[in-house]
Amino acid sequence: MTGVPPEVLGSFDAHRRLLFTVAYQMLGSVADAEDTVQDAWLRWSAAGRDDVEDPRAYLVRITTRLALDRLRSAQSRRETYVGPWLPEPLLTGTAPDPADEVELGEQVSLALLVVLETLSPVERAVFVLREVFGLPSAEVAAVLGRTEPAIRQLAHRAREHVAARRPRFDTDATAQREVTERFLAAAVGGDVEELLTVLAPGAVLVTDGGGKAKAALRPIVGAEKVARFLAAVGPEGAAIPGMRVELTEVNGQLGVVASTPEGPFMATTLVVTDGRVEQVLVFRNPDKLAGLRSPGRAS
Repeated sequence: MTGVPPEVLGSFDAHRRLLFTVAYQMLGSVADAEDTVQDAWLRWSAAGRDDVEDPRAYLVRITTRLALDRLRSAQSRRETYVGPWLPEPLLTGTAPDPADEVELGEQVSLALLVVLETLSPVERAVFVLREVFGLPSAEVAAVLGRTEPAIRQLAHRAREHVAARRPRFDTDATAQREVTERFLAAAVGGDVEELLTVLAPGAVLVTDGGGKAKAALRPIVGAEKVARFLAAVGPEGAAIPGMRVELTEVNGQLGVVASTPEGPFMATTLVVTDGRVEQVLVFRNPDKLAGLRSPGRAS
């Protein structure tokens, strides 16, 4: 940053959190989102800014286009990924000022990001900009180089697609915490019967190990199969020396993070509907746990 005028850096830093969130929701990767924001900074610092009337809109446009390029290239890599590919979890609720969390929006849940993976790159960009951040169609059209009617059509298609696949969460935080605590105790204790009382009949378990950690190579469907898998691996994980398990906010929802003295080891998030667990997402790939590191985390 040496030699960069303070006003140039300041105008970028004012929107840095927004730009990271746009890139993260586009890519589902903390590292790729950070790289995208860095690329946007390089473009901003080298650009002629005299004609830029709205720095926020300009930076969102640059970031979205850079994220689109990365998303298109990432899709081919994900076709050869070992086992299911899940977005990277992100620790939330840790900002000193709660207002700093606003840019994350209400639609940053991992369950939603999984659904966004089924959209085309352009549909995903339209959904993120229109539905998550509320940008007008004219602005989204300028970002993507499309006409407004085309953007409205893409937005309609993306909304319908997401609505048909998006899980429904329980809104009662107390009930969700109670179910999560029961689920965690049963999984760590290897209690199949208790797990069956917590899991919905059609529960689905998805584990992402990326070939670098022990994980199922395909989704496990059905309460009994899920319960038996969790009961087999739960006690094994709990026996790791120095293991610490805590409930914390992951992507705006209550989640479970397991850590060793070396750092995060595993994360789990649940979709709880009508008091039962409908979906279990387990993150084991060590390359995807960087977003769970925070110097301000409580033990």
